[in-house]
Amino acid sequence: MTATFKRCVLHGKADAPPSKSMAHRYLIGAALSGEKCILSGVDYSEDILASIDCLRALGAHITTDEDIVTIDSSEFMKVEKPVLKCRESGSTLRFFIPLALCLGKEVTFLGSERLFERPLGIYEELCHEKGFTFKKDKNSVTVCGNLQSGTYKIHGNISSQFITGLIFALVYLGKDSCIEIIPPFESASYINLTISALKSFGADVELTDKYTIVIKASEMNGFSGKIEGDYSNAAFLDAFNHIGSQIEIGNLCPDSLQGDKVYGKYFEMISDGTPTLDISDCPDLGPVLFALAALKNGAVFTGTDRLKAKESDRGAAMHAELSKLGKGLVFGDNTITVPKQSLEYRGIPIDGHNDHRIVMAMSVILTKTGGVLNGTQAVRKSYPSFFEEIIRLGAEVELS
Repeated sequence: MTATFKRCVLHGKADAPPSKSMAHRYLIGAALSGEKCILSGVDYSEDILASIDCLRALGAHITTDEDIVTIDSSEFMKVEKPVLKCRESGSTLRFFIPLALCLGKEVTFLGSERLFERPLGIYEELCHEKGFTFKKDKNSVTVCGNLQSGTYKIHGNISSQFITGLIFALVYLGKDSCIEIIPPFESASYINLTISALKSFGADVELTDKYTIVIKASEMNGFSGKIEGDYSNAAFLDAFNHIGSQIEIGNLCPDSLQGDKVYGKYFEMISDGTPTLDISDCPDLGPVLFALAALKNGAVFTGTDRLKAKESDRGAAMHAELSKLGKGLVFGDNTITVPKQSLEYRGIPIDGHNDHRIVMAMSVILTKTGGVLNGTQAVRKSYPSFFEEIIRLGAEVELS
């Protein structure tokens, strides 16, 4: 799909969509509880649908009605040779592999080729050390193991999704366990989200010090509640406010543990000068921060290496598209510099790189320059209504 933009400003009120990060965690927490749970405020992005599909494949009975999901987990993990379809969701794949390794039977994960290009080495090493099966090709991974409770050491400078996946599995196993994080510990805020969600279901999980996660045997219980709004996607709406639009954004919890809440502070710093900002704990903000910096006075970003392993190589993708409009980006050792530049649409269509966050970041820019953006369907992954929302707010965009 293609979006053709005219220069425009946006006005009005909009609610942030439900948090994808929290929805994943609450859906899995509900399945682990063994009880019937009702979650409201669920947005059926491709990633969330992937996690729902995988829970069903593992035996959970799930029904949906508008934004409400009902989970009956009485038969969860009582299946033979399940096949889990992860679509393009890295979170889903990494969250579910450790649970699959608890079954003691063969489990196959399917997904896009790009999904299986993303790192899985932590799990592959774990399987090799334990004598478990780990077979990977371009569109699937098959595992078989008998994971046990205990103490695990894991590097903290990899995706927090690996650590969260292991937490889910150790909670399911139901005995005392410990995860020791080898510093540096990046994206620690996402582990706090995992712990917060699991506590809602009665799990006894604590980050007892900066690098130690303790999981104790505990009685799980059912929980029903609403998924909070998403700061990472709200950032794309709020970015318009820093380039001349006026959007009042609702459905955000001021006490949220989401690490991407930092975007507000970072946006102000970019608008006021040429800051140096560490994004190691909020890598999903990278594209929108680069976009805003390119529209302002530039900035320097550290902790950028993990952008290479997202839906696209997000640094390279943003460089390619900003180079069509201006000077692009400058790469260093775990750093990306956005130089001060003047952006102008030169008739070369912008490409979304099959990455929802690249599409939305470049959409912010194109409301200032005008132009054509290809691959807009990628927003289905996390924010399916993004274009409907910005058009309602006054964006002059023609979709085809």
